[in-house]
Amino acid sequence: MEISSRYSPSEVEDKWYEFWESNNYFSSKPDQREAYTIVIPPPNVTGVLHMG
Repeated sequence: MEISSRYSPSEVEDKWYEFWESNNYFSSKPDQREAYTIVIPPPNVTGVLHMG
Protein backbone atom coordinates (compact mmCIF):
# COMPACT_ATOMS: atom_id res chain seq x y z
CA MET A 1 0.00 0.00 0.00
CA GLU A 2 1.42 3.36 -1.01
CA ILE A 3 0.64 6.46 1.03
CA SER A 4 0.18 9.69 -0.88
CA SER A 5 2.48 12.57 -0.01
CA ARG A 6 -0.50 14.96 -0.16
CA TYR A 7 -3.81 14.84 1.67
CA SER A 8 -6.87 15.06 -0.54
CA PRO A 9 -9.86 15.90 1.69
CA SER A 10 -12.45 15.17 -1.00
CA GLU A 11 -11.29 11.55 -1.21
CA VAL A 12 -11.84 10.97 2.49
CA GLU A 13 -14.16 13.51 4.06
CA ASP A 14 -17.12 13.30 1.67
CA LYS A 15 -17.51 9.60 2.43
CA TRP A 16 -17.45 10.11 6.18
CA TYR A 17 -19.69 13.18 6.12
CA GLU A 18 -22.34 11.20 4.25
CA PHE A 19 -21.96 8.34 6.75
CA TRP A 20 -22.42 10.71 9.71
CA GLU A 21 -25.44 12.36 8.04
CA SER A 22 -27.14 9.03 7.28
CA ASN A 23 -26.61 7.84 10.88
CA ASN A 24 -27.83 11.11 12.49
CA TYR A 25 -24.50 11.71 14.24
CA PHE A 26 -25.00 15.50 14.01
CA SER A 27 -28.16 15.49 16.13
CA SER A 28 -28.40 15.45 19.89
CA LYS A 29 -31.01 14.19 22.31
CA PRO A 30 -31.33 16.73 25.14
CA ASP A 31 -32.37 15.43 28.54
CA GLN A 32 -32.97 16.83 32.02
CA ARG A 33 -29.48 16.14 33.39
CA GLU A 34 -27.24 19.04 34.32
CA ALA A 35 -24.81 19.91 31.54
CA TYR A 36 -21.21 18.73 32.01
CA THR A 37 -18.48 20.95 30.61
CA ILE A 38 -14.70 21.00 30.80
CA VAL A 39 -12.15 23.63 29.75
CA ILE A 40 -9.54 22.15 27.40
CA PRO A 41 -6.70 22.85 27.85
CA PRO A 42 -7.05 23.91 31.47
CA PRO A 43 -5.75 27.41 32.18
CA ASN A 44 -2.40 27.77 33.93
CA VAL A 45 -0.76 30.47 36.05
CA THR A 46 1.13 32.23 33.25
CA GLY A 47 -1.59 31.96 30.63
CA VAL A 48 0.93 30.40 28.23
CA LEU A 49 0.34 26.77 27.28
CA HIS A 50 3.33 24.54 28.02
CA MET A 51 4.05 20.88 28.74
CA GLY A 52 5.74 21.52 32.08
